[in-house]
Amino acid sequence: MTVLASSFVQEVQTWAYNWSPVVMMLFFAALIYLMWRTLKVMPKVKPQQIKPSSGQSVSFADIAGVDDAKGELREIVEFLRDPREFEALGAKVPKGILLHGPPGTGKTLLAKAVAHESGAQFFAQSAAAFVEMFAGLGAARIRRLFAIARKHEPAIIFIDELDAVGGRRGSDISGEKDQTLNQLLVEMDGFSGGSGRLVVIAASNLLDKLDPALLRPGRFDRQVFVAPPDVKGREGVLAVHTRDKPLGDVELGLVAAQTSGLTGADLANICNEAAIFAARRRAPQICARDFDSAIERVIAGVQSRRVLNDHEKRVVAYHEAGHALCGELLPSVDRVHRISIVPRGRALGYTLNLPAEDRYLKTREELLDYMTVLLGGRVAERVVFGQVTTGASDDLKRVAEIAHTMVHDFAMGTAGLGRSPDGGVRLSETTLRIRDEERQDLTEEARRAAQKLIVAHRPQLDALAGELLEREVLDRDAIDRVMAGVPRLERAPGVGLRVVAAAQALEGAPGVAVTHDAQPE
Repeated sequence: MTVLASSFVQEVQTWAYNWSPVVMMLFFAALIYLMWRTLKVMPKVKPQQIKPSSGQSVSFADIAGVDDAKGELREIVEFLRDPREFEALGAKVPKGILLHGPPGTGKTLLAKAVAHESGAQFFAQSAAAFVEMFAGLGAARIRRLFAIARKHEPAIIFIDELDAVGGRRGSDISGEKDQTLNQLLVEMDGFSGGSGRLVVIAASNLLDKLDPALLRPGRFDRQVFVAPPDVKGREGVLAVHTRDKPLGDVELGLVAAQTSGLTGADLANICNEAAIFAARRRAPQICARDFDSAIERVIAGVQSRRVLNDHEKRVVAYHEAGHALCGELLPSVDRVHRISIVPRGRALGYTLNLPAEDRYLKTREELLDYMTVLLGGRVAERVVFGQVTTGASDDLKRVAEIAHTMVHDFAMGTAGLGRSPDGGVRLSETTLRIRDEERQDLTEEARRAAQKLIVAHRPQLDALAGELLEREVLDRDAIDRVMAGVPRLERAPGVGLRVVAAAQALEGAPGVAVTHDAQPE
């Protein structure tokens, strides 16, 4: 038995020794086949091609509210359409145009309009399609995209969300993003030749995140900021999106005045929501009430079916009445348009302030007034009920952001100039301590102002809260009836000389201000 066992083991060892190379080769062959099959089943991302005669093409007439950006891009259109006049003077078409700005302002539509107006082929691809786990795949897609576009010159390549691949180099662990970006830089340098009638248009919301090599002349020669439209531009956007909609008693100018700070995408959404509201009523036309409901839904959220008990409803009513009362009394705050204690989204109630005009600068005192309005709800709770609730969480967050911006970004304190620590500037511990104290002082100053206003006008606070408990929603006429005979406060001469960029200080609500009584998480 022992001899037989040892003989069997020896035969197995001999077989393994003789056949191990073959087994190893089969294993590697199976591994290569598996990788090949994986690459075959991966989706092949092709650029979207839109021809000038295509039904998907967009003209400049279909875009409104971005006249400055359209003016910058018309030169590219004229150059691609007839380059002889420019070439006679030695001019060359810009190789790249970077459209940057807030989301929803129409950057993609502008790129499509340039292609349509110039008669050029349009190739669009998201920068996220160039980012893959396999080394070299992103760079290969970049080469393929440019090769296809050069065969169809004059052509426009549009790369959306450029920051997905164009971020600063050195932060990617694998190096795949850096390799893809390097290939994009090489292609835009024009080493592959061509007629010079290929333009790269890219869009990004994060200009400060892009690599400096992308932004230099010779690659993206022009940087065009696409800003949210002003009141005239918003009226034009509304006119574009209501061309195929039957309108009743709707004044687009009034709707434009009520939507300050909203982008073209927001306005398109409002027009669509208004049409949906009209269809629900089975009305033949879209009326002003439909647009009011649409604005309320887009700004404040979808109405919730959450049911509050009597005490919570009373707390929310006084909270929103506190916001509205401070907004009505302070001179620099936009007038209150609507107050509601109907839950919408995560908010248990809201106060909607609409500006009378577009404004781009704010003084220190105006920002303090806005903080006072935000704290008015919390102060009203303490004055009426002797305690505060968790409903002011969103208000407190926005107050903290404004106070931080005032002290660190706009030097509205006494600690001198200089950016905050997250801005890349090192500050001393003493300076940081002083700035923290100044932020607390600004917040406390706004709280004291709200306390003074609410205590001095307690009858109006009770009247607003009572009307809310009875009707749930108060419009401008009802607010005027309650506040009849109560004048707005006036500032002493000489106050309000220090100004600050309002769009940055009030980020998230550059025009339309909504104060929420939020549901805690």
